[in-house]
Amino acid sequence: MMKCVEEGHSIVALANATPPATLKKEEMDSYLFQTVGQTFVPYIAECMGLPLYQQEIQGSAIYQELEYNETSGDETEDLYKLIKRVLVDHPDISGVSVGAILSSYQANRVSHVCKRLGLEMHAYLWQREQKELFEEMLSSDLEAVIIKVAGIGLKQSDLMKSLGEMRTKLFSLNEKYGSHICGEGGEYETFTLNCPLFKKKIRVTDWSSVVHSDDIFDPVCFAKIEKVILEDK
Repeated sequence: MMKCVEEGHSIVALANATPPATLKKEEMDSYLFQTVGQTFVPYIAECMGLPLYQQEIQGSAIYQELEYNETSGDETEDLYKLIKRVLVDHPDISGVSVGAILSSYQANRVSHVCKRLGLEMHAYLWQREQKELFEEMLSSDLEAVIIKVAGIGLKQSDLMKSLGEMRTKLFSLNEKYGSHICGEGGEYETFTLNCPLFKKKIRVTDWSSVVHSDDIFDPVCFAKIEKVILEDK
């Protein structure tokens, strides 16, 4: 979104696909969406002073080919419904911003939805060199913390560390194992606490860790954020 603003676009709304309330757990299997940390996405909208549109994820990854074809019951159709709802209230929007860097699977699905709705997909991070992009994020006053780890060399103890704190380790894992520095291989997921687009900043005051797999080399665990407060900048 920061790149969109740099390119002269105005952000008018945020759209978020969220796990169904009946799931009663924070993380769900999805090829398309990040679900960890979803409970606190409304605080991001509040920090930006923008309306938030949310759509429960009812589908699953039924059509798993790289190039997407419209498929009933696929989770991509939940994205279509979500963006279509935004268009009802904001018929003048011309595009959708997506943070995809390397995932053609994700980018192709967002592009497919945008074409069906007559919108442009803005993917300003697409295929950027990851070391350069990571350094750019650190220098742009973006404050994000790791809330899920699922890659070799990453541990439960890395949860809730900032990208700045993780820089040396992420670069080292890239050199040793070819891990994606920006997490594009699913190595980690993040939650943004502050950036230049925020009018307020988020501070996490309570969280707990959840372990999905305690594999000694490749553990999967995430931070369940329990409570946050908004602070003036």
